[in-house]
Amino acid sequence: MELGNITEFKTSQKLVEKLEELGYSKTFEEGDVILQEQAVIKAIPIVTEGAMKVIRTDEDGRELLLYYIRPGESCIMSFLGGIHNDTSKVRAEVEEHTVIHFVPVHQIPYLIKEFPEWLSYIFRLYHQRFEELLEVVNAVAFKKMDERLVEALKRKAELTESNEIVSTHEQLALELGTARTVVSRLLKQLEATGKVKLGRNKITLL
Repeated sequence: MELGNITEFKTSQKLVEKLEELGYSKTFEEGDVILQEQAVIKAIPIVTEGAMKVIRTDEDGRELLLYYIRPGESCIMSFLGGIHNDTSKVRAEVEEHTVIHFVPVHQIPYLIKEFPEWLSYIFRLYHQRFEELLEVVNAVAFKKMDERLVEALKRKAELTESNEIVSTHEQLALELGTARTVVSRLLKQLEATGKVKLGRNKITLL
C-alpha cells in the first residue's frame, strides 16, 4: 500500500506513516460500490491506486456524476458526514481496478489534533471539490448535452490516460443524468463528424 502520493497536498511523511498505521487497505474492481447513499460512514477512503466516482441520485432514481477521486485524494463528502455522525448523501463507485486506504472515522479527531497538515489536506480537497461541483452546476444549467458528453469523455480519457474509453451508452447516460437513447444519438453524430470511433462497449476519442 502506498500513501506517498498524498504528499502532493503538502502532508508530512509522519502523517502518511500514521495514516498507514491507523487504517487498512482493500482492493476493488470496476463497478464495486464502496459507499451507498444513506449508509453510515465508518471510515474515510483515500484512493492510492485507480479511481472512483461520486454520484448523486434524486428521488426519481436519476443519477448525476459529481466528481472523480484520484490517487492521493479522498472523498470530502465522507469526511464531512463522518465527523458529523451523518449518513452518506452520495454513492461512491469504483471506476477501474482500485486500491483504497480506509481511515476509521473515530481516528479523525486525533489526526486533526496531532497533525495540522491533515486539516490543511482536507481543506485543499474541499476547495477542489467545490470548484468541480460548480463546473457540474454550470454544465447542467448552461451547456447543451452534446458539450457535456464530449467533456465527460475527455475526463474519462484523462482519468485512464487513454483515448480508448471502456463504457456503455447506458453508463454514460446515468452519469450525465439523461436517457440512453440521447447518448447513443449524440455519439453517432460525433462519430459522423470524425470526433469519436464507436465499438462494442468502447469509445475512442479521435
